[in-house]
Amino acid sequence: MKFRFALITAATLLAGCRHAGDITAENGGGIWAVRSTCPLVGIPAGTGDITLFNPEGSTDSRAIDVTASITDLRSTCQDAGNDVISTATFTVVALRSAPGPARQVILPYFDVALRGGSNVAAKRIGQIALNFKPGGVHAWTRVQATVRVNRGAASLPENVRRILTQPRKAGEADAATDPLADPSIRTAVANATFEHLIGFQMSRDQLKYNATR
Repeated sequence: MKFRFALITAATLLAGCRHAGDITAENGGGIWAVRSTCPLVGIPAGTGDITLFNPEGSTDSRAIDVTASITDLRSTCQDAGNDVISTATFTVVALRSAPGPARQVILPYFDVALRGGSNVAAKRIGQIALNFKPGGVHAWTRVQATVRVNRGAASLPENVRRILTQPRKAGEADAATDPLADPSIRTAVANATFEHLIGFQMSRDQLKYNATR
C-alpha cells in the first residue's frame, strides 16, 4: 500500500511562534515550514469506496448490491506525554440497489499507522455495521479510529533538527543546497514522519474493480 503526502521541505521544525509560510527577516527572507509530530490523516487512493455484488464475484453493473463510501474524515491529535495520539472520525454512507426488509451489512476497514511513506508500523482491522431500515435504501454510521505513536519515534534527532534549522542567507554557499538532498537527512525525516490512514479492507478483486471501473 503506497500513499504519500506532499514532501516536507527543508525547514522542517517546530518553532514557537512561527507559522507555515511565514517570511522572516532574520533568516534573509526565508520561508518557514512548521512540522508537527502529529500523524497526517488520509484515505489511500482506491480504498475510500467499496462495491458489493450479488452474486458475489460478478462485476456486472446489474449485479451491484450495495455501494459504500468513506466521507467527512476529521482528526484530532493529543500531542502531549510520551505518546502522540491521533483520533480519526469519519462517516460511512451506503446505498443498496433496491428497497427491502431491514438488513445489516458489515464492512471491514483498516486503521494504519504508516511510517516513512511505506512502512506499516501498526495496523488494526475493524468492522463497520450499516443498518438499512425496512423499505429504505440509504444507511450511514459514524466511526472512530485511533493510533498511538511514540513521541521519540515521531521526533527528529537533534543533529538533524540543527542542520534543517540552520540559518541560511542568500549568497552563501549552503543557501543553494537542500539539506534533504543528503540521503541520511532525508531518511531521518522520513522515519520521523507518520501517517494515520483509513480505508475499506478489500480483496484484490475489489481493489482492481475500483481502479478500472
